[in-house]
Amino acid sequence: MSGEQHVVVGLSGGVDSSVSAYLLKEQGYRVSGLFMVNWTEDEEGYCTSAQDYQDARAVCEELDIPLHRVDFSKEYRDRVFAHFLADYQAGKTPNPDVLCNREVKFQPFREYALRLGADWIATGHYARIEHGAEGARLLRSATEDKDQTYFLAAVAREHLERVLFPVGGLTKPQVREIAQRAGLPVHRKKDSTGICFIGEREFREFLGQYLKPNPGPMLDDAGTVVGRHQGLMHYTIGQRRGLQIGGRRGAAEAPWYVVAKDTATNTLRVSQDPQHPQLMSAALETERFHWIRRPASIPQALQARIRHRQVLQDCRVEELPDGSLRVNFARAQRAVAPGQFCVIYDGDECLGGGEIRAAL
Repeated sequence: MSGEQHVVVGLSGGVDSSVSAYLLKEQGYRVSGLFMVNWTEDEEGYCTSAQDYQDARAVCEELDIPLHRVDFSKEYRDRVFAHFLADYQAGKTPNPDVLCNREVKFQPFREYALRLGADWIATGHYARIEHGAEGARLLRSATEDKDQTYFLAAVAREHLERVLFPVGGLTKPQVREIAQRAGLPVHRKKDSTGICFIGEREFREFLGQYLKPNPGPMLDDAGTVVGRHQGLMHYTIGQRRGLQIGGRRGAAEAPWYVVAKDTATNTLRVSQDPQHPQLMSAALETERFHWIRRPASIPQALQARIRHRQVLQDCRVEELPDGSLRVNFARAQRAVAPGQFCVIYDGDECLGGGEIRAAL
């Protein structure tokens, strides 16, 4: 089936994309690697891009395949990072990984790969894909704990054409075993965590380089000031760490949680009740919903995720006149955060996703 078809693999320098390249070559494809540079400022060594590139080179040498290197940092800044900052400024909690897949990895990367003569493109995502006469269908990976369809839910369906996910049917231990057996030098490399441009530095410190501080009051359930926040951008719904609220007379010796953010008054609402009513949402609304595949008739029984690795939650959805969705959950959801994505599933199939506009 593969014949002399050419596959360009997005190589990150990690074990998943490296094994993807190895498996495709074993299947008889002509394989090339493409390393994407999405961030070029590394003044203090927080981003691992330089080392990742050397790891990708070592893998390509072992596999005897060519490696191309392309700089998408401008596209990343314009399409992902600017949105990231604007959302934080507005008090939201954005997800740059979802935006990166939509705006960079499956647009400029795809276009560049096709210019290289690719018949297919491939990445190391843990997801499965089926190509049929009606178009691509995005399916959850074989292992639920590694499933990455949440991050792919905003990708346009046409950009999933000619896409392969070689490790989507494997577990992580299986991937590492294949890498070791194949002699790939990254078989023990740790999984990357967080966002490249932030790296290991403190998140508040990073945001402070781009957004001005805007302190304000923290109010408890009674409306009493219990502390000062350093700017709503630094907090997310449900957060319990870093609030710096000391012991208070008449208050229990229990953690405090962020239960609401009021951007109009620059006020942070906090409580010691981990199941506070403002933390629990029976429903949510999205911005205009992106359908990867919109069923002719939307099923009554669907499932949703409001964060990566969350267990699928039973729900019903209602499409609103502006193209947004109202998602009604069978069980109330804790800490629904505007700016994150709600992704909808019909069994194994990922139907699409939308940015959360409001918790209801």
